[in-house]
Amino acid sequence: MFMNCRRVRKWHFLQLVSMCCVMSVLMVCWDHVDHNVVSHVKSYSYRYLINSYDFINKSLSVSTKEAARFGSFPYLLNNKEVCKDKDVLLLLFVKSSPGNFRRRQAIRSTWGNESYISHELGVIVKVVFAMGVHPVVRFDSSLQDKLHEELHKEHMNHGDLVQQDFLDTFHNLTVKLLLQFRWTHENCAHARFLMTADDDVFIHLPNLVHYLQDLRRQNMRNLWVGHVHRGAPPVRRRDSKYYMPFDMYQWSSYPDYTAGAGYVVSGDVAAKIYQATLSLNASMYIDDVFMGICAIAAGVLPQEHAYFSGEGKTPYHPCIYEKMITSHGHEDDIRYLWKVATAPQVKSISSGLVGKLYCTAVKMTLLCKPYFTNTYSCMAAFT
Repeated sequence: MFMNCRRVRKWHFLQLVSMCCVMSVLMVCWDHVDHNVVSHVKSYSYRYLINSYDFINKSLSVSTKEAARFGSFPYLLNNKEVCKDKDVLLLLFVKSSPGNFRRRQAIRSTWGNESYISHELGVIVKVVFAMGVHPVVRFDSSLQDKLHEELHKEHMNHGDLVQQDFLDTFHNLTVKLLLQFRWTHENCAHARFLMTADDDVFIHLPNLVHYLQDLRRQNMRNLWVGHVHRGAPPVRRRDSKYYMPFDMYQWSSYPDYTAGAGYVVSGDVAAKIYQATLSLNASMYIDDVFMGICAIAAGVLPQEHAYFSGEGKTPYHPCIYEKMITSHGHEDDIRYLWKVATAPQVKSISSGLVGKLYCTAVKMTLLCKPYFTNTYSCMAAFT
């Protein structure tokens, strides 16, 4: 009996020590815990109200004249003839920066090669690079003249640059979004689909085209598809790139939105989003979130697609390439990835029972990991 009491006391002592350790860790790391747990729970519980009612839009509504000033920058480079008299399946806007010439060249020679798309896939896809003015050279006339000359030469050779006179910075990404929807409305409103993507994104155009052709046959409308963020909380840490002050956005949750690295909308949705931008305050500089706000006004909800990677980079494997659509974070290996992802043997890698079982096992191994985030979900292993 005496020994049992000692054991009980020892057990209580260990419990007390363990609780003290846990409380100490929580006290030290409370800000991190609060941001990653409490804030997300609070945000997700608020999500239904944000997505179901229009009080956000009412609070951000402005006059047409005031809304216009956010996107009324003059064009420095433009080509209004890109889509003229063409049956465009997809208008693909690539968000680029003036100095990213090598990235644009890599895209033009791989997934953005319009000749390849036309001859091999039998459809018309128009690729346009959207940009502002380099933030450094704007205040240096000699560098500005040099870069402008280089961009003008590039545009003369390819005819695919659309540049407006605003600073090309992170905090002007929403201005770049306005540029894309405004330009589409003015010059390519008949395109069946519109896609926006970063210039470090790899897009498997054959897979994307086949997917969009199926949607076109179904006469798909109200489409907004990508990697969806649901119930995301605003970042309130001032040291974060994504810091969102209360006076700009006061609610605990963002509306559902797709990752801005790459998403697709149908032509009717592009028109609705453009109309929404004509009456909203576009000072919200996180373009993905602003797109979600516009979508509420347009009555459109984002749809998840297992093979839009969002902000993440896909694992390198033929079983992934077979169905992939986007992968983010490719600054230097787009040519390599294009070569291996479109190799003929990829198409048949999961054919037959053995092939299907093999690829399912591979994708489960690569994707179904607790620490593997921001890219294809584990559910992609079973599609």
